[in-house]
Amino acid sequence: MSSKPFILLSNDDGVMAPGISALADVLADLADVMLAAPDRERSAASHSISLDRPLRVDQIRSNVYSIDGTPVDCVYLALLHLVPRKPDLCVSGINNGFNLGTDVFYSGTVGAALEATLRGVPAIALSVERRWPQDFAPAADFARRLVRQVLAQGPDAIEPGTLLNVNVPAGPVHGFALTSMGQRLYRDQVDMREDLRGRAYYWIGGPEEKGEDLPGSDSAAVRSGLASITPLGLGLTHGPALQRMAAWNLGSFAEGAAVHAGK
Repeated sequence: MSSKPFILLSNDDGVMAPGISALADVLADLADVMLAAPDRERSAASHSISLDRPLRVDQIRSNVYSIDGTPVDCVYLALLHLVPRKPDLCVSGINNGFNLGTDVFYSGTVGAALEATLRGVPAIALSVERRWPQDFAPAADFARRLVRQVLAQGPDAIEPGTLLNVNVPAGPVHGFALTSMGQRLYRDQVDMREDLRGRAYYWIGGPEEKGEDLPGSDSAAVRSGLASITPLGLGLTHGPALQRMAAWNLGSFAEGAAVHAGK
C-alpha cells in the first residue's frame, strides 16, 4: 500500500471536464488520486441523491470512474464502495464558474464536498471565475498550494463538520483572503415558451445582478482580485431565532403528546 496521502476528486461538470483534469494533474505528486465524477454535467444538482433508480459505473482508466448520477451519488458510491482506503481529503472541482454566497445551496460542486464532510472526510469545494477562453492553470496551482498546506497540517486541518469553499478569480492569483459567506444576487425570472405543438415549457433562472459586497465576504474578496477561502459549517441552526421562539405559545396538547423541549 502506498505511503502517500489519498485524495478523492469529484465535481459537477463531468468526469471529462478540464477543471477536474487540471486538478488531478497538479495533485499527482502530492497524493494518490482517484476520480469519481458524473458522466455528464450536473451543475446546480445541490445535495440531490438518486434513491429511485440504480447507478451505473464505468471505469475509464485506473482510478477514474464515470458514474451516471449526481455529484453526491459519486462521492457516496466512492466512499462506500470504490475507494481502496479512506481518503485523507476530498476535493470537488475545479468548477467552471464561481460558487459564492447563497450559490452554495444550489451548487453540485459544494454538494459533493458536503457529502464527504458528512462522512468524516475533510473536503474542499473549488471554483474559478468563468471566462472565455477558460484557463484552469492558475486556480489549479492555488489548489495545490492549499491542499499541500492542509495535508501538512494533518487530519485536524479542517475541523470535523466543516468544509472549505474556495473561489478563485480568473488569471494569476495574487493573494487570498479568509472570508465569510456573502450574497449573490440574480435577476430571477420565469420565461414561458411554446413548443411546436402549442404546449408551454419554461426556463427558470436569470443573470447575476451586481449588488453591494459585504465587507469580509467571499464576493468582496474575488472582486478585489483575491482568492476566497470560506469555512462552511454543517450546523444550520439559527441560535437567536431559537431563543426568540422559546416564548411562543401554541396552546395545550393532549397528554402524552410532544411538548416544548424546555418544559
